[in-house]
Amino acid sequence: MTVLIILGIIVGLNIIGFAINKIFFADELKSIEPYGQMVEVNGNKMHVYTMGEGDRTIVLLPGYGVALPSADFGPLMRELSEDYTVVCVEYFGIGFSDQVDTPRTNENYTEEIRAALSQAGFAPPYVLMPHSASGIYSEYYAAKYPDEVSAIVMMDTTATAKVDAKNPPRIAYSIGKLQQATMFTRLINSLVPSTQKVENGYTEKEIGDYRRFAYHVLNDTIIDQSLRQVENINEVSAMPFPPDIPVLKLISSQSQEKPGPEYQEKHLARLGDNAESTVIDSTHFMYQTHAGKISEETEAFLEKIN
Repeated sequence: MTVLIILGIIVGLNIIGFAINKIFFADELKSIEPYGQMVEVNGNKMHVYTMGEGDRTIVLLPGYGVALPSADFGPLMRELSEDYTVVCVEYFGIGFSDQVDTPRTNENYTEEIRAALSQAGFAPPYVLMPHSASGIYSEYYAAKYPDEVSAIVMMDTTATAKVDAKNPPRIAYSIGKLQQATMFTRLINSLVPSTQKVENGYTEKEIGDYRRFAYHVLNDTIIDQSLRQVENINEVSAMPFPPDIPVLKLISSQSQEKPGPEYQEKHLARLGDNAESTVIDSTHFMYQTHAGKISEETEAFLEKIN
């Protein structure tokens, strides 16, 4: 009997949470205006946000599950924009960009990035600056279109050296979508400390906008991205990386400890003799707390290869 009562309370709370979420928060993102321009790619809208007017164009590409990259990259964009043109591309399924059912393959990501940059008025060559999973797409981009990539600055990117990995089970995402719909995600997110703080260079608007987008981040587009990650890694690992493209891999101290130095060493070996690395004492989301350091390392690297 006690178990049934507890179960009934849980179900009841979920129903209440779902109703509140549907009534009061379903349209909360519609009042937030895009930071940059919306461009058309394959009949859908992608958000491209720009700062600076430098001769080199640095293209920031977000990691998996980043709800609003244009806000999340804010401090780093301001640092880099003092010397460069900095462009943040928000993939389909995140930020202000549309959700799509197009498979989240390396090829589609690459062609969408190229199309979005072109539509926004930018021309190659680019310095690609990916974080986390975007390193996979950046390597694919460089392998397919080496003349369009002058360098890559990797921020704690996923290694494409062959690794034994499995995608999460689909049921995990079904549970996640249920938690999001019943406001459980909103509750948990509100309790988790964030490094998106004013003292780290964020504006109050960026902090507030990001938090609201984070309550709605899980959708079928980014779920497909996650479910294809191992397949995408394996595809890229079978492609030779262009030996003439210089790479700087910025490694967080967190990643240096786990999965460990060997993980990074194998990746750097795959990237070839033109790849170098620097460890930054930070978490995986290094740009949230070390925008100035990343900008310094990037400037020194780009001056050296110029």
